[in-house]
Amino acid sequence: MARSPFTLAAAVSAAVPEAVVSGTRPLTAGGAGRFDSAVATLADGREVVVREATDESAEHDLSAEVIALRALTPGVRELLPVDVPEYLGAATLRDGRVTVTTMLPGYQIDAAEIPPGEGAAASIGRTLAAIHALPPSVVRSAGLPEHSPEDSRADIRQLVDDVAATGRVPVRLTVRWRNAVEDDRLWSFESAVGLGGTQATSFVFGDDSRGAPVVTGVLGWQGLSIDDPAVDLQWVAAAPDAAPALFAAYAAASHRAPDEALEVRARLHAELEFARWLVHGIETHRPDVVDDAAALLESLAEGVRDNNLLAGLRRDGSTDVDDALAVLGRVPESAERAAASAAGTAMETDAYDPAELSLTAEIAWDQDSAPGPDGDQSSAPGATEPIDVAAVQREMSSSSDHTSSDRSTSSSDT
Repeated sequence: MARSPFTLAAAVSAAVPEAVVSGTRPLTAGGAGRFDSAVATLADGREVVVREATDESAEHDLSAEVIALRALTPGVRELLPVDVPEYLGAATLRDGRVTVTTMLPGYQIDAAEIPPGEGAAASIGRTLAAIHALPPSVVRSAGLPEHSPEDSRADIRQLVDDVAATGRVPVRLTVRWRNAVEDDRLWSFESAVGLGGTQATSFVFGDDSRGAPVVTGVLGWQGLSIDDPAVDLQWVAAAPDAAPALFAAYAAASHRAPDEALEVRARLHAELEFARWLVHGIETHRPDVVDDAAALLESLAEGVRDNNLLAGLRRDGSTDVDDALAVLGRVPESAERAAASAAGTAMETDAYDPAELSLTAEIAWDQDSAPGPDGDQSSAPGATEPIDVAAVQREMSSSSDHTSSDRSTSSSDT
């Protein structure tokens, strides 16, 4: 049974003894959330978010987020140009546990609505570059996961082998993914501190002096780890207009060695979410999910018939910016990523935003800059019809895997 905002607000005093609650309001984006959540207003005017996990996987994610937020010491936070939620305390209820964090004021922007150029897109790029520049000791001292390029490569190789063995993945995709895994040019990157996957709704915005949106805060820290930085950029497939400025700002702000294959790997990670959705259906013994994932993969395979994932990567490993990521659609969020991101953006909501989670295999590519048929990631414009995956959305809103749930349309009020 869901906790009422009043019950959750009452628990704030137990979690944060010095806090005096003066008011409360619901926090929801209207969906089947993995957390019961509320916003409590304190006597000093501050607002805090109080959450309780509704299932075991959500509890795991919430615990991971607490560990990550505690790892972000005041000194670490000073290295970031944006705000991060602060863990304030926790309290045990009769049949559950609530956590309290500070609330980040601001608003959020859907991926497809992020405009090109300076402003939101460039600000996101610079923000991610700053996060990726954090010292590895932040992760290591907290005992959080660390993956080398070879670890990432091995994981993807295993994933491709696993889904190929199901017989539900078109051969074109299997060949495409295996070619990418075996291409050494993609795997010479430098691992970095990252969030383990972000979404557009991971970023909270405010307006600068010119009225342009800039990132003021970042949500979704439960996946804090050392890993491939491209994992945090795969969602850019859903922000076609913003992609060039975002990647350019990221590269300009990065203090690490140039990663010329970053955009190609971001594309690869994005489409592999279809494969992870298939794996989730198999592992949870859900034939309906397996069938939906297989349909998405068939549509994806048809869409990439005339495109080559590695076409924009030169023989020396560098890329032409004009030939880079040109994905103009949405990719599915795997159940695991959905749960992981949920714990983060759940800071601001207790539910999925159905509009954000709309899944389609209609991933369009820039035909002028995609030379050569090879069977690659996205559907050419008009090549496929969108697949109705409402059932998949409903399933993902209650699953646990690696990318986004429990998010809000605004971090200040929903």
